[in-house]
Amino acid sequence: MIDQKVKTKKDIGFTHEDFAALLDKYDYHFSPGDIVCGTVFSVEPKGALIDIGAKTAAYIPIQEMSINRVDDPVEVLQPNETREFFILTDENEDGQLTLSIRRIEYMRAWERVRQLQTEDATVRSNVFATNRGGALVRIEGLRGFIPGSHISTREAKEDLVGQDLPLKFLEVDEQRNRLVLSHRRALVERKMNGLEVGQVVTGSVRGIKPYGAFIDIGGVSGLLHISEISHDHIDTPHSVFNVNDELKVMIIDLDAERGRISLSTKQLEPEPGDMLKNRELVFDKAEEMAEKYRQKLKAEAEGLTIETKVEESSSPESEVEIQQPEQTQEQEEVVAVAGTEE
Repeated sequence: MIDQKVKTKKDIGFTHEDFAALLDKYDYHFSPGDIVCGTVFSVEPKGALIDIGAKTAAYIPIQEMSINRVDDPVEVLQPNETREFFILTDENEDGQLTLSIRRIEYMRAWERVRQLQTEDATVRSNVFATNRGGALVRIEGLRGFIPGSHISTREAKEDLVGQDLPLKFLEVDEQRNRLVLSHRRALVERKMNGLEVGQVVTGSVRGIKPYGAFIDIGGVSGLLHISEISHDHIDTPHSVFNVNDELKVMIIDLDAERGRISLSTKQLEPEPGDMLKNRELVFDKAEEMAEKYRQKLKAEAEGLTIETKVEESSSPESEVEIQQPEQTQEQEEVVAVAGTEE
């Protein structure tokens, strides 16, 4: 009987060392960069304590609670709420980990904008500030920049604050923390949906460069290159046009990816040099000449199709290589300048 009592006493013995060893056995290893599930233990004025299964409750400071500004922790977290947390730093001297929600939102925001860029989506965002270089917006909580050359409006940049703008993505680079957008590209794309090659449109001269004139056609700019003004030689566009001149021009190329519209008055000339000698005649005959141009394009396209079919039938293994013209320096500059005030 005595032996049984001694044995029972030994079986139920449990020291502090045993308890510590048991904690060590079931303690998980947490590392910075891990995403873990945790429950809000308590909310404090400048942060919150989170139970993630570690020996000591982890801490999340208020500045790490959201990608957006947070004035009070209860805007984001409630007691006993369970959610994911990002481990921001390793244990401090008290064995406490620092957590973040902002980092999770940040990673997922970049993932989302990369997806939007891949889809070539148009997004809308409110301008919250401007600087000398352009305007600042937020996309999925991330700070984005619109360069001045990609703001297509006649308003002063300062007047854009508070306005919603349609935008296209130019650059999405998480490593360099660069999110660059274009208002001009979004407008050009929208405008292009109602435009087609061979169409005659009316516009006004917004700016003149040595290589051509920028024509405003309904809120977006197209380039009338010096080589497309007339069949006759022209030394400089300044000798032909003045800013604010009203013109009829024909669209000869639409490049939605670069946000570029190429225009021509040369193709509207009834006789070579009429743009320099009798501009009004060119405008009166514009639709007639444009129809001839469209018929010419159609004939060329049909001729190319027939020629290609003949080549394919004569040599099934042959490949037809189409050489694309290289982009000129002037055209490169158009991408950066078109849509801005001259």
